[in-house]
Amino acid sequence: MDYGKFKYEAAQKAKEARRNQANTVLKEVRFRLKIEAHDYTTKLKRAEGFLKSGDKVKAMILFRGREQSRPEQGVRLLRKFAEDVAEFGTVESNPTIDGRNMVMVIAPLKNKSEAKAEQNAVRAANKQAARDAKAPSAPAEPAE
Repeated sequence: MDYGKFKYEAAQKAKEARRNQANTVLKEVRFRLKIEAHDYTTKLKRAEGFLKSGDKVKAMILFRGREQSRPEQGVRLLRKFAEDVAEFGTVESNPTIDGRNMVMVIAPLKNKSEAKAEQNAVRAANKQAARDAKAPSAPAEPAE
């Protein structure tokens, strides 16, 4: 076997492995205890997007002043948040108080590489559909 060919194929395999490797990132979504419904849905959609792309989500509630004496309301809000994103991820760590903050981590159902592969497949299908729509139909033969 040709050593140069072997070395080239090994380099190609290593390059492909690096391309498919994906690191899971911890994204953060911050709430306040008294959050409006619209703001909550906006944060929820952001978290769903993070989970769809295979990233973990750290949901954090910031307590100020007298809100610190009501941690049960924070737990209730985080549990509601976990139920709302249940189809995209599961709770990895339950709500814990960390100083003035309450934190909960939600892990995605599918890992980063699966999400990336799915996204690439959808992109390729869309590109192919655009090419098919753009391609002219068979030219008509001239009449004699």
